[in-house]
Amino acid sequence: MAVTTRLLLAVLFFAFLLSAANAIREYQGQQGQGGTRLTQAQQCRLQRIAGCQPSDRIESEGGFSELWDENEEQFQCAGVAPLRFVIRRNSLSLPKFHPMRGLVYIQRGQGIVGITYPGCAETFQSQTFQAGREPREERGQGLGGDQHQKVHRIRQGDVVAIPAGAAHWCYNDGEEELVAVFYLAGGVQENESQRAQTGLRKQRKQKFQNIFRAFDTELLAEAINIPSETVRKMQEEQTERGTIVNVREGMSTIKPDEEEAEGRSQRGQQWWEKVTRNGLEENICTMKIRTNIETQRRADIFSRQAGKVNHVGRQKLPILEYIDMSASKGTIYPNALMSPHWTLTGHSVVYVERGEAQVQVVDQTGQQVMNDKVNQGEMFVVPQYFPATIKAGESGFEFVVFRTSSQPMSNQLAGYTSVIRAMPVEVLTNA
Repeated sequence: MAVTTRLLLAVLFFAFLLSAANAIREYQGQQGQGGTRLTQAQQCRLQRIAGCQPSDRIESEGGFSELWDENEEQFQCAGVAPLRFVIRRNSLSLPKFHPMRGLVYIQRGQGIVGITYPGCAETFQSQTFQAGREPREERGQGLGGDQHQKVHRIRQGDVVAIPAGAAHWCYNDGEEELVAVFYLAGGVQENESQRAQTGLRKQRKQKFQNIFRAFDTELLAEAINIPSETVRKMQEEQTERGTIVNVREGMSTIKPDEEEAEGRSQRGQQWWEKVTRNGLEENICTMKIRTNIETQRRADIFSRQAGKVNHVGRQKLPILEYIDMSASKGTIYPNALMSPHWTLTGHSVVYVERGEAQVQVVDQTGQQVMNDKVNQGEMFVVPQYFPATIKAGESGFEFVVFRTSSQPMSNQLAGYTSVIRAMPVEVLTNA
């Protein structure tokens, strides 16, 4: 019985799915250099930007995946591939990896996520049930349970960072559907642009593929040290189940230590400031991967009349410096206006979570490229250096912004921090 259980676990945890449909480009290292960002901006000669819904849907046994069309000019400009996953109760999004770094926003629900880093030790152990106790994850190297890398509790409003090439999975143990907006970013290299676009059109037809199918059965059995029959099961094309599957017997033994995690979350910012002053850095194996972006007391911009904006960058979540990405969550009250502004570092991918708004975007030459109403569930790109403004509708406007920079900077055209206010009056009067 124990051998059978181990074989089944091997099938589950080694059946990584390569997301070939979303491999726009190979990840080319950190994208934090100014020259690279300038190259990206030069490629964004867009004539038209519009909000768009997902163009494709992949059904699975335990949920479904929705994909936006990466061939759209605005997504090609930003070098991104947006997705949205819906995982039903007691269902598992199978282990997979992507050749691009990713950022996930949990729109609704809760669950457990695991991210496996190469070279990191299996320092946690899931214990089995004990009388009077709920199973939970513990630190240690004991031999009595399933040893693995750390798993994390995720909830509505969380932002989760996933480095390129890191295998990850997600299990919905909550009472409602888990909805996650997944945003993948790859480096945009001028000499690879045409090749990437051509390859993507062919890859989209393949969707998600099992990477073990192409390997020789006997060779794989020898490499992993498991029976050939188990390898054949791993190589089977289970198209009827898809990439999100029902968990028939539950996964109650995998429980993150939530109290410990919350304590670290509260101490995280203070600890980060301390280690950076001492010249120390977090190890990738111990880095915090998630933070909540909906906490009102942590709002970076707040107005009783207009709304609020929460930013998450490398100061709040240090791993974002490693993947060079960041995010923001904004709430604009009914009929309120976000003043015109443009970003200096990276592109902005905007996802409409609730409500509607009128959005205007102007390119660097002063030509209007967007003047549309956007609605719930739509996504659009505001390229680097493109000024934009948003006016909420009658029901208000909630949105999430993913940015291709870990340290976003913006210039305002109005308000007390605007570039106009910072200029001498004589310069303005003679302009």
